[in-house]
Amino acid sequence: MQGQLVAGRYRLADSIGSGGMGRVWRAHDEVLHRSVAIKELTAALYVSESEQAILLARTRAEARAAARINHSAVVTVHDVLEHDGRPWIVMELVEGRSLADAVKEEGRVEPREAARVGLWVLRALRAAHTAGVLHRDVKPGNVLLGRDGRVLLTDFGIAQIEGDTTITRTGEVVGSVDYLAPERVRGHDPGPSSDLWALAATLYTAVEGRSPFRRTTPLTTMQAVVEEEAAQLQHAGPLAPVINALLRKDPATRPDASEAEQMLAEAAEGRRPSGAQAYVPTQYGGTPYRDVHNGMGTAGTGMGTTGPGRG
Repeated sequence: MQGQLVAGRYRLADSIGSGGMGRVWRAHDEVLHRSVAIKELTAALYVSESEQAILLARTRAEARAAARINHSAVVTVHDVLEHDGRPWIVMELVEGRSLADAVKEEGRVEPREAARVGLWVLRALRAAHTAGVLHRDVKPGNVLLGRDGRVLLTDFGIAQIEGDTTITRTGEVVGSVDYLAPERVRGHDPGPSSDLWALAATLYTAVEGRSPFRRTTPLTTMQAVVEEEAAQLQHAGPLAPVINALLRKDPATRPDASEAEQMLAEAAEGRRPSGAQAYVPTQYGGTPYRDVHNGMGTAGTGMGTTGPGRG
């Protein structure tokens, strides 16, 4: 397909990425004479004609939602078009690599740099949530690291569309199930806190070089997400308490975006976040603190004490 002209305007150059939903191309906009990235939704090749129409309609709707987000850490969506019977998404081209590629190539990311990356992703998420948009697929592959030092979040609400059976059939949910918050695995509706949990899992992967909950099969991975605690962080430094706080199973006991942003900013400066202590399970004389609401011991669960005003 290299050299193909899409929609009479975008000349495909080389493939720069691929995933369960599609392939991303570097392309040249022959009208505005600029380089762009185009995501080809190859998932549409494997569904029925009626499902293709649904996928196109939902892609347009999600792209419109993403276009409402005005933030420097969000990859800009320029256009959504139909070509060869399937949707194509025209986006800002980011010269660089994904966080997933960085981990694969280097093994791990230094904690302060990971905190800086996390801070920008969080700011992008806050802007999205303010605009009423949930990302729903935060993971290392969707965090882009520009050669100019920028950090950008891509694929807002596009790579994974809630409730769409075609998405499951193409394998996208299975492919990133280890970054789905426990409440999502249980089938509950996602909220902003679900995106923050996925950010924490992403940062865990960055500093440790491995996903915190990935197991040998999708089923055992989902069981781990819901039932198990992540292995203790070994290389996270001041970022560790932030990740642990955001990985709490109960979304009501996680830090909100404002608290998380403050903690990430401090970790990016190499300081232990001052607000992190509120999310550390407390023990008295070797006896686990017991949550007054549910009587559950907190040793090893990370779910006992809560921050001020969280009850």
